[in-house]
Amino acid sequence: MIPFVLRRLALTLPIVWIVVTLVFSLIHLVPGDPVAQMLGEGTSVTEIERIRHELGLDRPIFEQYRAYMMGLLRGDLGMSFRNQEAVATSILSRYPATIELALGATVFSLMVAIPFGVMSAVRRGKAADRVIGFLSLLGLSLPNFALGPMMILLFSIALGLLPVSGRGGLSSLILPAVTLGGALAAITTRMVRASMLEEIQRDYVRTARAKGLKESVVVFKHALRNGLIPVITILGLQMGALLAGAIITETIFSWPGLGRLTIQAIYARDYPLVQGCLLVIALSYILINLVSDVLYSVVDPRIRYD
Repeated sequence: MIPFVLRRLALTLPIVWIVVTLVFSLIHLVPGDPVAQMLGEGTSVTEIERIRHELGLDRPIFEQYRAYMMGLLRGDLGMSFRNQEAVATSILSRYPATIELALGATVFSLMVAIPFGVMSAVRRGKAADRVIGFLSLLGLSLPNFALGPMMILLFSIALGLLPVSGRGGLSSLILPAVTLGGALAAITTRMVRASMLEEIQRDYVRTARAKGLKESVVVFKHALRNGLIPVITILGLQMGALLAGAIITETIFSWPGLGRLTIQAIYARDYPLVQGCLLVIALSYILINLVSDVLYSVVDPRIRYD
């Protein structure tokens, strides 16, 4: 297992380099002067040029890229243009909120997907299967920017049950987590159904039933466990989508996470902060996929990486 993990980590190095290079190139192509935006209108040209020189923005783009890469090799993500704070410090202060939101969305999606997906497979073609299929399609059709305001209008404004925005405990987590995890719950439900339909037709399931085991034991202990491999794959791939979707969700609910910080950095043309945020999101996505690969052997002991 350890050699496999080390090989995967080595393979991620070129991916990280490509991501860093693309982000650096694209953010410098975005129209707008970060210094002019930071200082505001009415600032003299002399003052703007002085700040540009202090920040190193008057140097050639390739020299800026080389300096940024050398800083990354030392573990230095640079200083934020906007607040003159270390980028690493800004990210570390916001990252726990994003992790909390992503975990909440994942837990919600699994709480919905596993029982509904199993029920849909066991009751294939019946009313319950059709209703769950309709709800799954509805969940896939509603984007975050539409579902979020609808949840606020219903549960916060109309019913007054949950807070509109902010981060302040479980009650403030529910709406953002449901909004972010809605599409993931729909996708995972369909994947659990498809996987279970395949597993319950296998010989070992018929053998377990012939031995007189309870249907719940056959379904959940045997069929579901063997059917989790594709579900783990989907979860690993969709976690990256969760981090990307968190940018919209955090903005809607004023959630103080990494996604909202990224949007603020883009508006301010804060190059180092944007680059640092997107780099952390990319590294998180790579790490999540590595963890999902390792989980294969935990769920199914027959899978080995040696």
